Amino acid sequence: MVLINPNTSTATTAMMTALARRALGDAFPVRGVTVTRGPRMLTDPAALAAAAPEVVAAGLRAAAAGDCAALLVGAFGDPGAELLRAATDVPVMGLGEAALREAAAGGTPFGIATTTPLLADAIAARVTALGLADRYTGLRLTAGDPEHLSARPELLLDALEHAVRACVDRDGARAVVIGGGPLGDAAEELRTRCAVRIVAPIPAACGALVRALQR
Repeated sequence: MVLINPNTSTATTAMMTALARRALGDAFPVRGVTVTRGPRMLTDPAALAAAAPEVVAAGLRAAAAGDCAALLVGAFGDPGAELLRAATDVPVMGLGEAALREAAAGGTPFGIATTTPLLADAIAARVTALGLADRYTGLRLTAGDPEHLSARPELLLDALEHAVRACVDRDGARAVVIGGGPLGDAAEELRTRCAVRIVAPIPAACGALVRALQR
């Protein structure tokens, strides 16, 4: 399995790849790939749009190499995922699609906690496109600059926990998605800090791809 990081941070690629390996165990080896150009974080619609062709190029190279059973697009906005599905025969899954479907399973009311206010409209549109709007309780955002928070893990955790609690206490969510590939470590930690069901996108995407491969 190849995990494509749509931003250019190799540290983020390493973190997400480690989480994917932990989720999958030895049965499905994971190789992380970082796109060759683009932003270090995807924080607005322009960055998402710019990442899509880079993701497609990286995915097609990985598929052509012949050692790729599946492709995981490691960003919550799923840039390039649909284009890759149309261009290759291997299963493709984005973090956003997998996490949102898992959170909404069984009709569960779900919210999203994340750090990127400029992507709020794109996230809502993705929920609607997946047919999940009737279960969506809304988006709660952290306070502060996303890049500043990402550099301060404890601040990030506290801010996300506050957003998760708002999803539950104010909006009525019974599951909360942590919206972002670079938030993968934080999502794992929040599972131990929050009573509500936390949906971590990387394990969700890994599970979806395993099910696709086993059909």
